[in-house]
Amino acid sequence: MTEIHIVGTAHVSQKSIDEVREKVEAADPDVIAIELDPGRFAALKQQMKEAEDRESGAPPSEEEKTQAPEVQTLLKGNFTLMLVQWILAYVQRKIGMNVGIEPGAEMKEAIKIAEERNIRIFLIDRNINTTLARFWGNMKFLEKIKLVWILIRTMVGTDDETESIDTEMVDSLTNPDMIELALAEFQKFSPTGANALITERDAYLAHGIIGLEHSSFERAVVVVGAGHLPGINRFREHPETLPSMKSLNELPKKYPWGKIIGSLFVAMFAVIILAIAFSGATDLLIWAIIYWVVLNGLFAGIATLLVKGHPFSAATAAGLAWMTSLNPFLACGWFAAIVEARMRPPTAGDFKAIAKAETIHDMFSVPLFKILLVAAAANIGSTIATFAFFIFLTPLLGVDLEMMTNILTTGFANLWAFLTGWI
Repeated sequence: MTEIHIVGTAHVSQKSIDEVREKVEAADPDVIAIELDPGRFAALKQQMKEAEDRESGAPPSEEEKTQAPEVQTLLKGNFTLMLVQWILAYVQRKIGMNVGIEPGAEMKEAIKIAEERNIRIFLIDRNINTTLARFWGNMKFLEKIKLVWILIRTMVGTDDETESIDTEMVDSLTNPDMIELALAEFQKFSPTGANALITERDAYLAHGIIGLEHSSFERAVVVVGAGHLPGINRFREHPETLPSMKSLNELPKKYPWGKIIGSLFVAMFAVIILAIAFSGATDLLIWAIIYWVVLNGLFAGIATLLVKGHPFSAATAAGLAWMTSLNPFLACGWFAAIVEARMRPPTAGDFKAIAKAETIHDMFSVPLFKILLVAAAANIGSTIATFAFFIFLTPLLGVDLEMMTNILTTGFANLWAFLTGWI
């Protein structure tokens, strides 16, 4: 049996960095297990190399030539989740800057020590893409709305709000009572999100630690976030409760709810327009169509401008929103993003620039971030307009509910008579 020594860390804490080194020196392990997956491990290694080059004054090594990101390819994926991931990383980076510690510094310290002492490294965390896919895919609609709203508020106020976060507050994140409180709050906010980000990863990490425990190594130091310790300990004490690795790695099933709901709205719009047309209320029909076009255009265009999209991008969103809202397989945000990419082309260094952004202005100045933000904003604006049209249809047309009911009833009767007359 391998002797296991676990260090629970806060990802932006100098205290955690010191604890990692102290634990390794005390335990003298022949393996160090880290809460990383291969992708994040490679990213941290690259950051470490760049930092070493800067310190030594060595010229940066020639990077492999990379192409600018393909906007259309990104739009085909879940670009909203990508934006959420970027913003979460930005907030963590801001907290780290406040306390003078780069996020993931304790993991880098563990890697550095392992390389200095020629100690084996084990990566025991789940692939980040799987975690994010399960996090976003399993969240309920209202949970997603709440999360996006909080992130928007954070983006607007984070530069001021994070100033109050100091080293003492960050160090308290490794306190068991604080951890329990924070986990309970997250569970209340988003039970399904907490399950994917915390509980499932607790289980995945526990699988790795239990496997290590039964390996041929003598001593192992395990470096994980303090928030995972309670769950890991529970699973180690009761391994029979561990879900299988297969179930933890399964991607959530995708149901086309967006297209289904979009199709229902399109059907409702078509039925209402046809009913008004067959009622003989020609003026109301014309105004209903005008309001549909204007509402979609205004909301989509204004939403694009609010995120500082190019005027041409806003014009594209405004001009196409009425039409794409009638097709659940199209979105005005896609077209607005393509125009944004033409006006402000993304570059090969945009991903790195987003990862290094220190202020909101820095984030907004990266073309790729702006392009995906424009796509999301235009789509949200058009969606809000669609709901607004159905909610405020009668006051917009200047008729009361009884009159609108009579118009629709007459229209449906005439439409039915027209259809049955052909049979």
